[in-house]
Amino acid sequence: MQLPSAASAEARALAQALGVTVTMADLLVRRGLGDEASARRFLRPQLRDLTAPEAMIGRGEAAERLAHAVRRGERVAVFGDYDCDGITAAAIMTEGLRRLGGEVTPLLASRFAGGYGLCDEALDRILERRPRVLVTCDCGSADAPRVRRAREAGLDVIVIDHHLVPDEPLEAVAFLNPHRPECGFAYKGMASCGLAMSVIAAVRTQLKVDLDVRQFLDLVAIGTIADVAPLDGDNRAMVWAGLRTLQTAARPGIRALAAVAGLDLSRPLVARDVSFVLAPRLNAPGRLASPEAALSVLLARTEPDAQLAAAACQQANQDRRQLQDQIVLEADDDLGPLAGADAFVIARRGWHKGVVGIVAGRIADRHQRPVVVAAVDAEGVATGSVRTAQDINIHEALGHCRELLLGFGGHAKAAGVTFRIEHLGAFQKAFAAACAALREGAAVAPTVAPDVLLDPGDAPLRVVDDLRQLEPCGEGNRAPLLGLREARLRDVREMRGGHLRAIVEAAGRSIALFGPGLGRCLATLPSDRVHVAGHLERDTYNGGDALQVRATAIEAAR
Repeated sequence: MQLPSAASAEARALAQALGVTVTMADLLVRRGLGDEASARRFLRPQLRDLTAPEAMIGRGEAAERLAHAVRRGERVAVFGDYDCDGITAAAIMTEGLRRLGGEVTPLLASRFAGGYGLCDEALDRILERRPRVLVTCDCGSADAPRVRRAREAGLDVIVIDHHLVPDEPLEAVAFLNPHRPECGFAYKGMASCGLAMSVIAAVRTQLKVDLDVRQFLDLVAIGTIADVAPLDGDNRAMVWAGLRTLQTAARPGIRALAAVAGLDLSRPLVARDVSFVLAPRLNAPGRLASPEAALSVLLARTEPDAQLAAAACQQANQDRRQLQDQIVLEADDDLGPLAGADAFVIARRGWHKGVVGIVAGRIADRHQRPVVVAAVDAEGVATGSVRTAQDINIHEALGHCRELLLGFGGHAKAAGVTFRIEHLGAFQKAFAAACAALREGAAVAPTVAPDVLLDPGDAPLRVVDDLRQLEPCGEGNRAPLLGLREARLRDVREMRGGHLRAIVEAAGRSIALFGPGLGRCLATLPSDRVHVAGHLERDTYNGGDALQVRATAIEAAR
């Protein structure tokens, strides 16, 4: 374990200036926020500091065309992707335009009727509604042929997206994407839901209508966190405010969804409440069938409608978990013969393709190997998800197997793939070989390295409360990993499932310790003096509020 040094004089001075614990100030210094002004801006982000939107190419054209549609009563079709970012972006665009007086027809993509993006099947559904304007949310950048077809059918197309931009130009009246090479908008991390809110703000200005777009920040928070967009810069400010908007539960659907999920909106919300409670329930309908229930719960205006849609989302999530657990069990059986391989490829008939991505992520985390988990259809075509928990570019690895594949796409850490089931064995060998070759050229995985030491002068409860100010935590602003140097363990016991329970004595305090999956460490600890890496938190399980360290690593102090 690579422990950091003790807090510097700079950190101790910052702690006094901010009125926070030394542990908190030390972390801020280590993250480049050592001056008081920068630290305060980070801890209390303000919407007034958002990047000026005027440099976003296409925003003005989109606002002008949509304002014209509202004035003339033209029907606008809003089409979103089937994940949380696409659904929240579509909800923002739909509700925003309706509040401005527009006639809007919302639709979503389907995994089971054409798949991601503006496919031909989706465009057929759109054209049946006979709109004059089409707005795509969280898709469209790579859909030039369908955008052209829509244009030929007489539609004006507006694309709002944040995925990588291909070279083929779009025949759209407006194309908003921060990744366009010519786009001067400085912040590149914004998800589609944030872009949608910005467009609604611009349409409001065009129409000179009094509409407070901050009411959409709850949806921006959900979409941004669920899409694993970076929680820095503009996103941090919007999500920070959006989590507080979520707490007000002004939206009937949020109240209903929180109720069925058992989420207490009376306490301060953190990013994990979205990523582990709200987002799975919004994603679940689209994983198993149509995603429409998720959009309905966000757009619901009455309690009965909200409760009905929330119940559908909850049931879909329960069904998804049952399918997922069953696939995990079956996948474990298939992994046996592959033990020791550099990567895994498993596939079965009967697996649900909307769930294989979650299963692949679990297997990759557990085995620290790249993995492909695929569902096989009646024609023998395997559709799978690829995940890795290592510093291996799985997209590059798939490229070395392309002659065995029907298609693949994605990025370094997550990808999708299709192949014929008769090529399973050959694909397994080729993918494992490609990953092994890439691993040889990759940097050696670093040892566990806590971000900061728990300062012996700090009360741990105060540290927990201070660290909450770092929220929202996630991509680009990870939750801090604390180190306990030369701590003592007592009352150590291994629990069912291989988990560890103990009392750790560190910094002059006794703190409960819970180590998920760390029961195996007992046999390798020659003494009770240990270094611990983990997250300091309040244990709210079963309504409690005790302090605990959720340990991720324990090793003997030498």
